Amino acid sequence: MALLVAAAISLPAAGISVAAMRGPTAMGLAGLMDKAAAGPVDGNSYSFTLEGSPDAVVPLIVRGDADIAAIPANLASVLYNRTEGGVVALAVNTLGVLYIVENGDTVHSVDDLRGRTIYSAGKGATPEYSLLYILSQSGLEPGKDVYIEWKSEHEECVAALASDPDGVAMLPQPFATTAMMKDSSIRIALDVNSIWEDLTGVGMITGVTVARRGFAEENPEAVASFLAEYAESVAFCNASPDAPRSIASYSIVPEPVAQLAIPYCNIVMIPGDEMEEMLSFYLDVLYEANGQAVGGKVPLEDFYWVE
Repeated sequence: MALLVAAAISLPAAGISVAAMRGPTAMGLAGLMDKAAAGPVDGNSYSFTLEGSPDAVVPLIVRGDADIAAIPANLASVLYNRTEGGVVALAVNTLGVLYIVENGDTVHSVDDLRGRTIYSAGKGATPEYSLLYILSQSGLEPGKDVYIEWKSEHEECVAALASDPDGVAMLPQPFATTAMMKDSSIRIALDVNSIWEDLTGVGMITGVTVARRGFAEENPEAVASFLAEYAESVAFCNASPDAPRSIASYSIVPEPVAQLAIPYCNIVMIPGDEMEEMLSFYLDVLYEANGQAVGGKVPLEDFYWVE
């Protein structure tokens, strides 16, 4: 179910609709959502739609129902290709947040996953391709050596893990924290981000903020204002003691979970040249692993919104 938070409109410079998934990408928007709920921000009015999966967010920007969206990094590339350059990447918003968790203390390496069932959300997005890559590079064949059961949302993975003592789950923060808070026997067994970096030499990028090209080119000042406000919002999320309460007020994650998970969520706002350097390298690595992960080809330079 979507959560819509609409700001009052008073002769705004632009009306900006933003979509994001619940979790770290939406957590980084909480400060801006607070401002927007009180009225126009720097002359712009905002509305926010929060969804539980990328499958619900992506159509919003394809149809033009959202101007800006926070989505998995590989889907940003897929959208660029699908829309023939109709979206631009504004910023990296989340670095690596994926972890393998288990009930007990039996998994200490990727090889220890042999014969286990892994519950995960994110099929067709960064989690799937990241998991398949590290399994293949470790000599494990899905469906033969290890089994993957895909869920539509992370909450379902937590529930499955609770009912399957022998299963493991690949969860992003803050859902890994949620699982451990619910069951003290659940622990972080493997840091997927560290494994990925060891295998590829590049850090994992989980989330990217994109915009419809038409909107960005018609409203460059509004985009610049959004990025400035987004940077402040991310700083609020990472540093303010009020952030967990604000995040909880939008039903993004409960306050106690946000309190514990924020330091491990790697929430950032990296625009411009640094974003282009990081994201282009990351997408190249994904393309080499599975070309379809990025939509069949890596984006051209015009994908990157660098003012």
